[in-house]
Amino acid sequence: MKKTYESAAAALDGLLFDGMTIAAGGFGLCGIPELLIDAIRDAGTKNLVVASNNCGVDDFGLGILLKTKQIRKMISSYVGENAEFMRQYLSGELELEFNPQGTLAERMRAGGAGIPGFYTKTGVGTVIAEGKEHKLFDGVTYILERGIVADLSIVKAWKADPSGNLVFRKTARNFNPPAATCGKVCIAEVEEIVPLGALEPDHIHLPGIYVHRLIQGQHEKRIEQRTVRKRA
Repeated sequence: MKKTYESAAAALDGLLFDGMTIAAGGFGLCGIPELLIDAIRDAGTKNLVVASNNCGVDDFGLGILLKTKQIRKMISSYVGENAEFMRQYLSGELELEFNPQGTLAERMRAGGAGIPGFYTKTGVGTVIAEGKEHKLFDGVTYILERGIVADLSIVKAWKADPSGNLVFRKTARNFNPPAATCGKVCIAEVEEIVPLGALEPDHIHLPGIYVHRLIQGQHEKRIEQRTVRKRA
């Protein structure tokens, strides 16, 4: 099955619809599927529910979908670094479902593994636990969290082969593998597509069975917060 497409818009063709749920990889601006995000903006798909650790910054990453008012709800761990996110949330324009980072990663992983829910101690006794089932295990209280199954996953990797096997680069792996697995369809954008057999099997981070479509492109790789030393 041919998985390689010539552009982000071509890879997204026939998959987007208003009100859909999208799981997006990345952490801050590290390892984000920036080309696919741009293409979703250009497509004008609206009322999106997006599961991602955060929502980029005001003018880059998922933040551009906030700017165009295409996102209805975020399922996130962190809302800093994005003034528009904060403004829309505080004004009631944007729904927000807060998740501890580990819980969000496990919700994605569980959804991809066919696990509808799991119990965790994280969040017990806080607003995170409100409205959720509580259960005692060995005298300890846990809350039920639901697995996430998205209509579409968009992720960013370093290398891929034509079968969709992915290799991520260092910390850019972050949320990408669990986000990739929990989508009914997964699109990966990569820096390089190498010939089949070029990837060492033991070095593959995500098997190609999870990846349905691939694009190769040039990436800006913007630094979210640049910290430098003063000159001596």
